[in-house]
Amino acid sequence: GSLLFQQVPMVEMDSMKMVQTRGILSYIAAKHNLYRKDLKERALIDMYVGGTDDLMVFFMKLPFLPAEDKEKELAHIIQKATGRYFLADEKVSTGHGQHFLVGNCLSWADVHLLEAILMVEEKKLDVLSAFPRLQAFKANISSIPTIKKFLEPGSQRKPVPGDKYVETVRRVLRMY
Repeated sequence: GSLLFQQVPMVEMDSMKMVQTRGILSYIAAKHNLYRKDLKERALIDMYVGGTDDLMVFFMKLPFLPAEDKEKELAHIIQKATGRYFLADEKVSTGHGQHFLVGNCLSWADVHLLEAILMVEEKKLDVLSAFPRLQAFKANISSIPTIKKFLEPGSQRKPVPGDKYVETVRRVLRMY
């Protein structure tokens, strides 16, 4: 009865039961000063997060593909990551000369892009070899003490979806 659209995720925080990933993340980002008050900066953050979401959707589908399609699809995703998304992110990070995507401090867009980079690197370790600004960006964001701690082995960062996860999702969502 608490799931407004009868689907997860749902987060209980500050006496609210929030659903929908975008709404949850926007709230958390604003609460922790990762979502600017300036409307132009918010628009840029939304734009960069949206682009990163587009890339991440490819990876979310990958574990559910038939085994014979995964290798071809992964090559396609890597090509999209490097030929479109990381190319655009490299251009953005070169454009204003800062260590962050928007303004001169950490935002939700930075954290989201770091997660996308890590997702792609889990499949192709040298994916950033042609992107020196993104390499520097990753090093900068990863060195922020709270993020560094979160990325350490044994942290709460979600693992790459394995067979057990895929089977559980298929069963729960009746994907047979």
